[in-house]
Amino acid sequence: MAPNQLLAGRTDWLRGYHFQLRVSEQGIVVAVGDGVAWIEGLPSAAMDEILDLEDGSRAMVFQLEEQVVGAILLQQTSRLTAGTIAHLSGRRMDIPTGDALIGRVIDPLGTPLDGLDRPNCSVTRPLDVLSPPITSRDFVHQPLYTGNKIVDTLIPIGKGQRQLLIGDNALGKSSLAIDAVINQRGRGVRCVYVMVGQKRSSVVDTIETLRQYAALDYTALVVAEATALPGLKFLAPFAGCAVAETWMWQGRDTLVIYDDLTMHAEAYRELSLLLRRPPGREAYPGDIFFLHSRLLERSTCLAVPHGGGSMTALPIVETKEGEIAAYIPTNLISITDGQIYFDKRLFASGILPAIDVTKSVSRVGGKGQHPRIKDKAGRMKLDYLQFLELEVFTRFGSRLEASIEAKIARGRVLRELLKQDRLSPLPIEFQLAWLTAFNQGLFDNVLPASIPALLDHLAARVKDSDLTLESRDEEWAEAVTHWIGEYRSP
Repeated sequence: MAPNQLLAGRTDWLRGYHFQLRVSEQGIVVAVGDGVAWIEGLPSAAMDEILDLEDGSRAMVFQLEEQVVGAILLQQTSRLTAGTIAHLSGRRMDIPTGDALIGRVIDPLGTPLDGLDRPNCSVTRPLDVLSPPITSRDFVHQPLYTGNKIVDTLIPIGKGQRQLLIGDNALGKSSLAIDAVINQRGRGVRCVYVMVGQKRSSVVDTIETLRQYAALDYTALVVAEATALPGLKFLAPFAGCAVAETWMWQGRDTLVIYDDLTMHAEAYRELSLLLRRPPGREAYPGDIFFLHSRLLERSTCLAVPHGGGSMTALPIVETKEGEIAAYIPTNLISITDGQIYFDKRLFASGILPAIDVTKSVSRVGGKGQHPRIKDKAGRMKLDYLQFLELEVFTRFGSRLEASIEAKIARGRVLRELLKQDRLSPLPIEFQLAWLTAFNQGLFDNVLPASIPALLDHLAARVKDSDLTLESRDEEWAEAVTHWIGEYRSP
């Protein structure tokens, strides 16, 4: 800064300065540990207010008691000890948002974790705000395609929906979420991937996978890894939601992944117990339900007068031994608009993705599903469920009627058709192609072992074709029949 500019700035400051009595509060840290600080001497402290500590640490008021204030640490230096002075800031938690975050990896405070400069964001947004009012919302009316055969046909997701991914550890929940992000390439959907309590190796693998498939071109990552302070793990989902919410209010379609809310709930339980809040069921405080509902209610589809943007949420929750009646899974199932359940028995049997269609449901996604896909999928889910029931009888070796055997054979073909490798999202036109072929019985005489190669051939032909979802049924039927006949011919 030039000397004359510096002098002018000081002159302006002197003109605006008024000599008067100023009163400020000053607190003293009396105890610190496990990511929590107890502070005396701040009678005017408000919930969720940021505290500035003289050693350079930052904390957020989380518990108000008669003599002391309980605060969760957001930044902690090695110099933080009992006796450190604390000051009120008058600020609430916010995070820089905007297009500058695309392709970046940040923590819940907005600090970059990818070794690059701090994002140049001109807009900040509070982490915790009220969800959009009912008058600002619209019905779910557009599909969000994940690229997964089971989801896009039998358990459809609409833009603005909250669809829970639930199941035991290492069954493919995160893989489906990553596939959904990869499948948004070229669709105009901004994505936010929130990682809570993940190992650094898992974080790096996810980032590299998204980079490999060029998904970082429209994705921002908010990370609070396993070694982060509990306060950062608690704030991470709200930070990711705020980033996506900014784009939603700008009229854009967004997708936010919370991976996962089990870790988030554990971080909140840890902080609550350290701050002496009474434990409830399974030691979770009762307001954990309100916490998650407040987060997920912010995902919606806005009405056109309010921009017409949307925020679709795919929260992930882990179960233990498939127990979906545990406290946190029960809460999230009741909050969301449906769930996709992953079963370890299917995984062990090699049926991937290990989605249990019998326990999976999408309550509002059908409203946004394309009429052509809805028509072709039709009774397919019901027929598949009937097949699963009938297949049980084959285990006893009893003779079955010819009609029953035909249904079982057709069901086994459908099960092979629904199998899909990870990191291989498929376009919706391909979904219509195989649905058309299946409904016309073109797979009935195909050996299950030959189905993967036939589907690869079909996918290649669809990619080179000019057919769209709006093309006539006759055109699709003729093209699919020709493609499958072409594959069968020597």
